[in-house]
Amino acid sequence: MEKTKKIAVMSGKGGVGKTTVAVNLAVALAAEGYQVGLLDLDLHGPNVQRMLGVSLPPSEGEKIVPAKYGDSLKVFSLAMILQEGAPVIWRGPLKHKAIEQLTRDVEWGDLDYLICDLPPGTGDEALSTFQIIKPDAVIVVSTPQKVAGDDVRRAINFVRRLNGKILGLVENMSYLICPNCGEKVYVFGKGETEKLAEEFGIPLIARIPMDPEVVSLSDEGKPAVVYKRGTVIEEEFKKIVEKVLSL
Repeated sequence: MEKTKKIAVMSGKGGVGKTTVAVNLAVALAAEGYQVGLLDLDLHGPNVQRMLGVSLPPSEGEKIVPAKYGDSLKVFSLAMILQEGAPVIWRGPLKHKAIEQLTRDVEWGDLDYLICDLPPGTGDEALSTFQIIKPDAVIVVSTPQKVAGDDVRRAINFVRRLNGKILGLVENMSYLICPNCGEKVYVFGKGETEKLAEEFGIPLIARIPMDPEVVSLSDEGKPAVVYKRGTVIEEEFKKIVEKVLSL
């Protein structure tokens, strides 16, 4: 993976839609013709498989053959090898070893981009990712609430303490478009992510609106960037893709 550009998608807060951002970014990059890998490093709550509706093909030899979404996206999630509903009860050293194995033992091939979906917080998985995978850049996902901003601030400081590069902030669930009048409704308030961007001097790349249909699409393994073409959601993900391509 020497020539692969590695992007970590993280957030200090759970429930902000970080995996949704990682999945749709990976799909959108692959749609541009790049060879992309998507690695689900949320070891305790892996959801990437469900959001893409993929499963592992039979493996030959010692390497694990990743699942594929389309022709250009390779995917691996621990959920693909666990019994459904089985918990992962691991301490830090086991998680560190697992991340080493997922980068070494999965047959990723030649990738242009590897998108790593990290769990919430700044714990073992995030630290091991920086030590083993060494991401070229990080995208930090937030929502407009102050309570999310508190934890995202910690994530930003975590990346900076490890001398990582933050590509920018993505505000998910930024607003809801009223189906009757078309006006924006700021369900979770507004302005907190802008304050974070100004405080740390990092760009706010995109504001992704809430859309109930995206929830049902994700449950069915249908990425929004494929099934919501021509919408604001697709436009905002294009902004993230453009930022990634600028690396």
